[in-house]
Amino acid sequence: MAMTCGKRTAAGATGSSARPAGDGSPLRRRVLVSIVAVAACAVTVLTVPLAWSMDRLYRGGAVARLQRDAVWLAAGLPRDEAYGPGSGHSGHSGHSSQRPPAAAREALYTPAGRRLSGNGPPSSRVAEAARDGSLHQGVEGSHLAVSVPVARHGVVTAVVRVWTPWDSITDRRSGTWLLLAATGAAIVGLSVLLAVHLARRVAVPLERLTETARALGAGDFTIQPVRSGIREADAAGRALAATARRLGEVLERERSFSTAVSHQLRTPLTALVLGLEAARTQDDRGRRTALDTALRRADHLGETIDDLLRLARETHGGGEGIDAAEVLERIARRNRDAVAEAGRRLTVRCEPELPLARGSVAATVQVVQTLVDNALTHGRGEIRLTAVDVGAGVAIEVGDDGPGPAAEGDRVFESAEGPGRRHGIGLTLARSLAEAEGGRLLLRRAGPRPVFSLMLPAADPEAP
Repeated sequence: MAMTCGKRTAAGATGSSARPAGDGSPLRRRVLVSIVAVAACAVTVLTVPLAWSMDRLYRGGAVARLQRDAVWLAAGLPRDEAYGPGSGHSGHSGHSSQRPPAAAREALYTPAGRRLSGNGPPSSRVAEAARDGSLHQGVEGSHLAVSVPVARHGVVTAVVRVWTPWDSITDRRSGTWLLLAATGAAIVGLSVLLAVHLARRVAVPLERLTETARALGAGDFTIQPVRSGIREADAAGRALAATARRLGEVLERERSFSTAVSHQLRTPLTALVLGLEAARTQDDRGRRTALDTALRRADHLGETIDDLLRLARETHGGGEGIDAAEVLERIARRNRDAVAEAGRRLTVRCEPELPLARGSVAATVQVVQTLVDNALTHGRGEIRLTAVDVGAGVAIEVGDDGPGPAAEGDRVFESAEGPGRRHGIGLTLARSLAEAEGGRLLLRRAGPRPVFSLMLPAADPEAP
């Protein structure tokens, strides 16, 4: 076994469907209650002040009309005429033909609030209040009344009282209130319909995402969430679908990894068992030699298991620096006895000043070891390990003098069983490990004297 590897000098080298208890109220109900509550509050805030304002408006308008009629009547009364119970005043004047055709009723009262003439109650507190010389208004019984004083030489001698039925105002107010209530109820009803629509539009995509997540949890990695038109829900669906694809790829890779690992361990384990069985039939000296060989193979198997366990635990695609020369030296030491027992030769050649490669040392060792095992099992003659600088990275090549695999190109890495296709499982694992580390494993030269090449990217010189 010949080795001619130079040392590297690159800078920066280092190495379920059941709902859980107490999970809250459904989203549909929350959206529905929230929208209806907001609409009801808005309607209440708007209609109550409006109803109060309309009540004040109707009463104020009625009072203004009554005041106008009362002033008109008071202005038509004679100023020099005496009023009293015995005056015989009938409440009519020469100006009565000029009175406005108002619908209000009128009556003439004394300053003490007793009726002299006209239509009205026998006594009136509203009329009595006008003795102070001011206009007054109020509700008396079923009347809305307004009183206007009639003065003579600065002294109130009579009071004109006009009125209108209070029911006419309350009926109009009640009609307005009913209209406002009906309008508010219609608005709340429309808000209920809108809330049902919006609640369904928001809740259905989330319910579909829940079902999709359950399908993913059940092992369906082909999920495709339905688009809802809601940006956030669609983004969550796309993220869930991407996660499902990644989980499917990881699971498939782990399954392939487990299958390939069993194949990877079978060869050294078989060699160990055969060596121990052969030791049983030999003499003491041969048995000692066979046991020493078996121990070295057991160490080799232990290193392989440690590397595979490390690969199973670590995250692929790390930034660990790989010294290709050290990797090839490790592979050469590990396979020294196996190469010698096969009566073959192993040579290692490394270019000087090799840069560090980026990736996992354990994964790189397993890939190169797989290529060496493949050359030992299916190749012939000398096994050549080479590490060269390819500019953007490092290429580690394994070649021998055998006829090469029956398949060509990428088909040699396809896992297959049967005569002549035993390369598949180990090479499939090797390519999977290489790609997981950001590298590439390819058959650079097919046919006689085949050469497999592992391409690894260069490590970042500024990486710690």
